Amino acid sequence: MRALITGITGFVGSHLAEYILANHPDCEVYGIKRWRSPKDNVRALLNNPKVKFYDCDLRDLGSLIRVFGEVKPDVIFHLAAQSFVTTSFMAPVDTLECNVIGTTNLLEAIRILKLDPVVHICSSSEVYGQVTKADLPIRETCPLRPVSPYAVSKVGEDMLGFMYWEAYKIKTIRTRMFTHSGPRRGEVFVDSFFSQQVARIELGLQEPVIRVGNLDSVRTFADVRDTVRAYWLLAQKCKPGEVYNIGGDITMTIREMLDLLLTMTNYKGKIEVRVDPALLRPADVTLQIPCADKFKNETGWKAEIPYKQCLQDMLDYWRTELARDLPAKR
Repeated sequence: MRALITGITGFVGSHLAEYILANHPDCEVYGIKRWRSPKDNVRALLNNPKVKFYDCDLRDLGSLIRVFGEVKPDVIFHLAAQSFVTTSFMAPVDTLECNVIGTTNLLEAIRILKLDPVVHICSSSEVYGQVTKADLPIRETCPLRPVSPYAVSKVGEDMLGFMYWEAYKIKTIRTRMFTHSGPRRGEVFVDSFFSQQVARIELGLQEPVIRVGNLDSVRTFADVRDTVRAYWLLAQKCKPGEVYNIGGDITMTIREMLDLLLTMTNYKGKIEVRVDPALLRPADVTLQIPCADKFKNETGWKAEIPYKQCLQDMLDYWRTELARDLPAKR
């Protein structure tokens, strides 16, 4: 089997590549990346002969046709995206071009080349927007009410996946993954952002103050290593044309998550928590509790890694990364 991962240098993409190599050694792994993409997340993969990287840009249809024509993948995990909600408010057009036009190009390349892979379209729980308690737990049939340019772009990706199945029978399977974290999570995401700040405080790189936004939002958390296992099962067992919620089994407020994180610090002094108005979004999604029964029933998947371990591993990751840079800063 040939598996191609878009966004292989990203958070989820790098973990998915490692999962496949460790658990499915007969599968060949290919990854596309932009030539300027940071390679920190794939340090361990760069010299691995079982992984082949291609420079490619989703906005360039020709580059996708070139790569897909050479690789002829059996499964495509489409993870590449502009995935930062806050950034999408500052750069809405760029977000839409990257996510919607990029996904269109990907599906067009498959159609033009007459390939027949399974295509995982990675949508997002953000497409549901601000739900009410009556909507809980959120099922795949819940109305889509996007409240950020990022969420709008993910609705576009989601619907493109459905349309290309209906029109051309390209075997797309869509996921709406809820919050997932772990080592290498981008610093703009809330639990990673807090973990980085705690590690910086421990290393004396910032004053003992954690900047926060809205602490009352409710999230259901999962570990990225459970997430990539779910994506692999999706490609093997789920039905083309369908959409699946995937999410963890631990739900808490952002405040409760921060309180849990602060029990893990080795800093001996008092850490202040301070609201930063710059971290408050123009519109926010404050309630996300998924029903993932459809996916679990078809695959047998369940979350296995406790969120406390996920949070500890993320904090340890930032301790290591920041300590790695200390000599250069001195």
